[in-house]
Amino acid sequence: MNSLSKPYPWIVAGILLLCAGLSGAQTNAGDSETSLPPTPSASLPSEPAQAGPAGVSSPTAPVDAEQATADSQVTLQQLVETALARNPAIKRAAERFEAQRARAPQARSLPDPMVSGGWMGNITPFSVQHGDPSSYRGLTVSQDLPFPGKLGLRGKIADREAEAGRWEYEQTRRQVVSEVKAAYYAYYYDTMALEITEKNKDLLQKLENIAEARYRVGKGIQQDVLRAQVEVARIDQKLIVLRQEEHTAQARLNTLLYQDPESPLPPPAPVKPADFHDSLEDLYAMAHQNDSGLERDRRMIESSQDSVKLAQKAYDPNFSVAYTYQQRPDMADMHGVMVGINIPVFFRSKQREGVIEASHDLNAANRDFDDRLTAVNFEIKQQYLAATASRDLMNLYAKAIVPQSSLALESSMSAYEVGKVDFLSMLDNFVYVLDYEVGYYQELSNYETALARIEPLVNTDLTE
Repeated sequence: MNSLSKPYPWIVAGILLLCAGLSGAQTNAGDSETSLPPTPSASLPSEPAQAGPAGVSSPTAPVDAEQATADSQVTLQQLVETALARNPAIKRAAERFEAQRARAPQARSLPDPMVSGGWMGNITPFSVQHGDPSSYRGLTVSQDLPFPGKLGLRGKIADREAEAGRWEYEQTRRQVVSEVKAAYYAYYYDTMALEITEKNKDLLQKLENIAEARYRVGKGIQQDVLRAQVEVARIDQKLIVLRQEEHTAQARLNTLLYQDPESPLPPPAPVKPADFHDSLEDLYAMAHQNDSGLERDRRMIESSQDSVKLAQKAYDPNFSVAYTYQQRPDMADMHGVMVGINIPVFFRSKQREGVIEASHDLNAANRDFDDRLTAVNFEIKQQYLAATASRDLMNLYAKAIVPQSSLALESSMSAYEVGKVDFLSMLDNFVYVLDYEVGYYQELSNYETALARIEPLVNTDLTE
């Protein structure tokens, strides 16, 4: 079979018929030993299987998620859109980017001109002494002028830093989307695992009741009852862990959506395995070209290169220009122009060290790029291996483990009916089938999560 049939319908039917037979045995002591009815064929029609990735056929969900109305489920797209609109980390990155953009015009601007006024004469403000040619009222306007090229370099540095801020924003946005997807897939797994496990408990309790009834009428052994009780307790333990994990996934989603961690979330919509065919080399190439962290580091390298050029230009002197006007009461007004230039006489401890500092910053920026590149390569390889392993395991679950374990359970129930297999063997097969189905959804979650963690590196949607 290409798709997995649900084991529940025929298991429930077998248990109910077994209960009915046991009831007859209890009312008529002379009747023959209660036996299991023939197990329904494994080829009974099943619900439509979910579409899987290449070569993977998904088992049908133990609870038909399609029975729920669309309004009672939350989709991944809805959560992503909400997170993009409300997540504070994204808003913070956007504000920082806008702040960096505002620095470029400032960096290109000349220093503010200086205007000063004063007088020489009496103590009274702006009062001059008649008959004294040195007494005056004066006004001075001055402007500092950096050496040609310095303002342009400062502007380029600010532009590069703003571009780096834009890529920082993009990286934050992509990372938040990735985190939302990972939390959603964890939430989906926990929801499906809870549904399956709760059904496991119901069915196991029925088997426990059968074992107790058979033991009371002398047709079973106490060991069967104890083992069934142990399995029910083990299911209770799983339910406690799964509920805790589900609440954690809900809190994580609420945090990413910037809402109260206790806010209720509708159950997740069904997840279809992504159709993923990219090779590892393709992912490397896409990441090297599209990763926002690498783009940010490239801009910082360019900014550091311009910073080295600016530090070298610090040897070039800056200029200052000033105009002075003096009003004298008994003599003609005077006008004056002054031009100044700074002399880098302390270049050994100032300009030279500035070049050394900028050169080290450039080297550090290059190392940041190299470090990011190795981190990206490792993350791509790690998540690629995780995704392909989970895809192979889904194949294994869908094509071999679950169908074969279902057949083994069917066979053990038939054998138990004629007394060839004991109760514990049948119980083991029952537990295996249900555990394997939970395992499928675990691998589905792992598969989608691995692809979601690759997406921000390659800037490509790999999941739906």
